[in-house]
Amino acid sequence: MNHLNRSKTWWLSQTLIYFIITFVTVSCIVPIINLLAISFSASQAIIENTVSLLPVGFTTKAYTYVMHNQKFWTSAKVSLLRVLFGLPINLVMTVLVAYPLSKTEQAFPARKYYVTFMLTVMLFNGGMMPTYFVVAKTGLIDTLWALLIPGAVPIFSCIVLMNFFRGIPSALEEAALLDGASQGQILTRIFLPLSKPSLATVALFSLIGHWNAWFDGLIYSNHTVNYPLQSYLQTLVASNTQAMLTGDLKSFMEMMDVNDTNMKAAQIFISIIPLMVVYPFLQKYFTAGLTLGSVKE
Repeated sequence: MNHLNRSKTWWLSQTLIYFIITFVTVSCIVPIINLLAISFSASQAIIENTVSLLPVGFTTKAYTYVMHNQKFWTSAKVSLLRVLFGLPINLVMTVLVAYPLSKTEQAFPARKYYVTFMLTVMLFNGGMMPTYFVVAKTGLIDTLWALLIPGAVPIFSCIVLMNFFRGIPSALEEAALLDGASQGQILTRIFLPLSKPSLATVALFSLIGHWNAWFDGLIYSNHTVNYPLQSYLQTLVASNTQAMLTGDLKSFMEMMDVNDTNMKAAQIFISIIPLMVVYPFLQKYFTAGLTLGSVKE
């Protein structure tokens, strides 16, 4: 009967909360539906601004034009390799950095200096040109490693995982040490199995970061064959203009039903499909991992 005795103020506050949540949800979903409709709409309808939530003059020319280009599949392969190599590298480096920094200053006296250094480099860096010169002088230009090594240690992920490790009861480590376990055994047999939510969170960060990155592909690759998918999509509109200038009749006919707007909309949905497939499997760990890893014990 308690729910019958609740005040009008409580009901009003609950109604307001649900209204705000619904409004924010609709505000996020409607633009996505609109983009999807635009990606399947004819060029003339987009020019006339008659597309809302449903396609007008339904066509798949934008997707056909994007995906029939061999460069699309080449760049998709580069992005796939980047994720397959970059994700394990990020996870290993994050664990190796976060674990010792999760110890007390009695166990690791230099801890505070390393944490200060990490926070400093997270907020300040040498800039684009010095970073480019380092990558160039080490011979990484036009290689996959140019996309992996500069960001091999994600500082934010290290901080999240470090705080999660610090939240694990120290009694577990002390008991393991009394049983003769080494630090490596403690990490692999105690800390990592207990850290699945936080590991899933930093893995999701790494996955999204590698898949969506485009700028480093442009500056560290001299040839388009080495572009990741997002870098290729950024240059696609310029490639279309070049196709028209060269008088390629087939490309010109294909572009009659395609303009920059619906082609960009198609690019967005093509690029987010892998994330939409992976995210549901990691979502159940995401909130818990981010929350627990963001609060220092």
